[in-house]
Amino acid sequence: MASLRSTPGITLLPPARRREADVLLITVHQTTENVIRWMEEAATESTNSEMRIVLLAETISEHHLMRAVVSGLAGFLPREEADRDRLVKTIRDSSRNRALVPEQMVGWLLEQVRTIQRTVLVPNGLTVGGLQEREVEVLRLLADGLDTVEIAERLNYSERTIKNIVSGMLTRLNLRNRSHAVAYAMRCGAL
Repeated sequence: MASLRSTPGITLLPPARRREADVLLITVHQTTENVIRWMEEAATESTNSEMRIVLLAETISEHHLMRAVVSGLAGFLPREEADRDRLVKTIRDSSRNRALVPEQMVGWLLEQVRTIQRTVLVPNGLTVGGLQEREVEVLRLLADGLDTVEIAERLNYSERTIKNIVSGMLTRLNLRNRSHAVAYAMRCGAL
């Protein structure tokens, strides 16, 4: 850690200011249930909604990984591979919304996403972004430049139904307007 003090672009905060951190570096030997709970607590207490976590540990189990990611894990560096340069790269990349995790962990995460899609989202008529299938249909047509009347005609719905679909989606997902909804759908991969 001492070598990070002199690294340009990295400012170490005292423990009392960890809530303000852009990147929270956690160094442990083993990733235990207590470490995962501490990560969840740190994420909840953070005053920085964009805070990312870099974990330096010997291993992390598959069943802890998704909880760590939900808490903000953006980088995992196995202790045996950790040197100053790799640690600095992992910290910098995580603050730029780039994830650095071993390939095996990427496979675990992809499998967990597929499981969530198959067992939770599809049975409830939702997409990964929490959008319903008919909301995605409406957003796809909005993105193509169609207005409410044209969308209603194309989908064989009433104008009122289209307005209700859009209004319900905006309210549920806390989106400002139709353009924001299209952008949201694109970012989450629904469009």
